[in-house]
Amino acid sequence: MAIGNVTPDSFYAGSRLMFSDDKVDTDRIVMWARQAIADGADILDIGACSTRPNSIPVDEETEWRRLAPALSAIRDALPSVELSIDTFRPEIARRVMEAFGPLIINDISGGCEAMYSLVRSYEAPYIWTLRGDLELPAHAEYMEGIQLILDPGFGFIGSPELDYACMRSMDSLRRYNFPILVGVSRKSMVYKPLGLTPENCLEATQALQLYALFHGATILRTHDVAHTARTIKLYNILK
Repeated sequence: MAIGNVTPDSFYAGSRLMFSDDKVDTDRIVMWARQAIADGADILDIGACSTRPNSIPVDEETEWRRLAPALSAIRDALPSVELSIDTFRPEIARRVMEAFGPLIINDISGGCEAMYSLVRSYEAPYIWTLRGDLELPAHAEYMEGIQLILDPGFGFIGSPELDYACMRSMDSLRRYNFPILVGVSRKSMVYKPLGLTPENCLEATQALQLYALFHGATILRTHDVAHTARTIKLYNILK
């Protein structure tokens, strides 16, 4: 899953598909999408509201104003590509699916009844961000009839130490028999323990992604598609 941020302020500058003047550059977005697919991406994950630490989310209309032309441009250029929308707002998810059909909804918030009802009615796959809580029975009554993809929630648990504790336990998610998405790409759990920055922790990201594959991950959400595709290839050889 390739990360594309239609934002000027996401934590990793290499993922930004907008300039600081908040202008949506659809040519740049399509170029990114084509390259991501050529590099080996199966899914394009598009977000238009930064959720980096300490950020202030843009309002709903700004998120939609960024997102709609980006999705339209990608759909025109690559009509069969699998798309995922990174949003925590049920109204944005509704507007997206009314305009573009049932796409994957990637909700880092953990969701709410409105979001659960929406994805159920559209039969849209839903990435459920668990934020470190790997015991699904406590929540399962809300999720009946939803096509779930489980995300342990690395980066949203509270600290790198808690992220690593969760990663050591992520094998437990296998028993639920849902796809498991892991997103550690260039996050603080990777670079902070090593005294690095998001810009220079590519190799360390691949190390954690390889660990995640051996412990149940079936989807890797990444800024670096070509490098991650190589990591997956080596994992498949090892397996």
